[in-house]
Amino acid sequence: MNSLLRRSLYPIYNNTLKLTCRSFADTPVKDKIDGLVKNNKVVVFMKGVPDAPRCGFSNAVVQIMRMHAVPYDSHDVLSDENLRQGIKDYSNWPTIPQVFINGEFVGGCDIMLQMHQSGELIEELKKVGIKSALLTAAEETKQEEKK
Repeated sequence: MNSLLRRSLYPIYNNTLKLTCRSFADTPVKDKIDGLVKNNKVVVFMKGVPDAPRCGFSNAVVQIMRMHAVPYDSHDVLSDENLRQGIKDYSNWPTIPQVFINGEFVGGCDIMLQMHQSGELIEELKKVGIKSALLTAAEETKQEEKK
């Protein structure tokens, strides 16, 4: 009887314990992410680091940032499982990388690529006081043509 009772109650107890532990563990991660996103103009949560991205999508975002010469804060989600899951919960977006500009979630690699190709990224960066290197290069080319 005792083992039957334990087998029937253990899953309930075990799941409740996991949920309770998870909710307490998520709070500091959410606060940490919130601070990072709100205290930096541009933040990238990625797999790897900018000098050594560990997935093609993270590498593509790094290359876009380099083309625009954007200063940004980056965080490797592979080094911290709580951060990896925490950022997905924070943005309600299932994939990595994730880019935030001026505290707002912009998107992942596909959205950054579209914004780069359409010129929308230059405008978004301008709103937060960052001048894209591509815009600077275009202006210099126009000035050279006028001479």
